[in-house]
Amino acid sequence: MKNPKHWKLGLFYYNKEDNRLIVNKPNPNYGTTLNFAHQKAYLFFIGMLCFFGFIVFIITMTKK
Repeated sequence: MKNPKHWKLGLFYYNKEDNRLIVNKPNPNYGTTLNFAHQKAYLFFIGMLCFFGFIVFIITMTKK
């Protein structure tokens, strides 16, 4: 990892000095993650959970 002190459990990026909301993971093959120190990260995360939860809800309701 580039700077392991900013990675919690090796999965979660938390750096207050970094202004980016979305950051690359240490291994570029694994994609990106959120900077959980950013003020909008939790809103973005909850929004994604609601969106995918809504999709799952619609799929399960239309299979009846």
